[in-house]
Amino acid sequence: MHKPVLLNAVLQYLDPQPGQKFVDATVSHGGHGFALWCSVQPGGQVLGIEWDSELADKLVKRAEHLGLKEGITVVNDSYTNLKKIAEQYDFNQVDGILFDLGLSSWHLDESGRGFSFQKVEDLDMRFNRSTTLTAMEIINTWPERELVRIIKDYGEEGFAEKIARGIVEVRQQGAITTTDGLVAAIEQAVPHWYQQRRLNPATKTFQALRLAVNSELENIEHGLEAALKILNIDGRLAVISFHSLEDKIVKTKFKEWEKAGVVVLLNKHVVKPDFSEVNANPRARSAHLRIVKKVANERNASLSSSETN
Repeated sequence: MHKPVLLNAVLQYLDPQPGQKFVDATVSHGGHGFALWCSVQPGGQVLGIEWDSELADKLVKRAEHLGLKEGITVVNDSYTNLKKIAEQYDFNQVDGILFDLGLSSWHLDESGRGFSFQKVEDLDMRFNRSTTLTAMEIINTWPERELVRIIKDYGEEGFAEKIARGIVEVRQQGAITTTDGLVAAIEQAVPHWYQQRRLNPATKTFQALRLAVNSELENIEHGLEAALKILNIDGRLAVISFHSLEDKIVKTKFKEWEKAGVVVLLNKHVVKPDFSEVNANPRARSAHLRIVKKVANERNASLSSSETN
């Protein structure tokens, strides 16, 4: 069963109130979104955005089953289109927005798209199958230098060069089409001691491929910028990230906005799950939550800044 990460902290910092409008930009199974919906009743509304069409369909059915259809809108789209979606569904001015970045347990355990190196599946890794680029295409057609780049930059993998070279050597003998084939190529390329560590040697390469296939890091900045534009003054934006690359983008953007006088940081230190949550949900262990409150519109803030200089 999907367990929403840092749910209590999200509700505490976003502070949803009856009659307000909220956006869950990565609604997934609805754990956070449904909790927000309950908190803004009576009279409140929640817009849930989910890029994966299968998850979006499941969520609509679940909402109907729970009797939550009124006041909650589920849209199958990318949060990079948040501003357009908000205009279409009358969520131009909202009181809070949540991003829960990365992939869900369902993607790893049930999607069958090759996200997990612990399963034997085709190398797909797309969140939305209407897009064309797959992990299989990257692995079998991209130049070695590009494989090195994404494995190093997106996976923060110290053996990126060896792994890329190993992949190229294996694919010359035949296409790598499944997760187990990729894992075997990685294991052949790295030192024996690296295979004995607690972290599986394929972990970082699989992460890198997923990020590349779905343009995840590029999308985060676009989504955050769109979120700021539709947020009311005193509205709050919360972002949960799961690895350093995501968190760095969020931290940098929030500090940029703070310096411009557009937001204030609501948590001086990043919020992490406590021991009891990690014990109940081990996949929550790397979650980081950052929250800001909007205090000025961008244009007004820039004018105020120029007047004081």
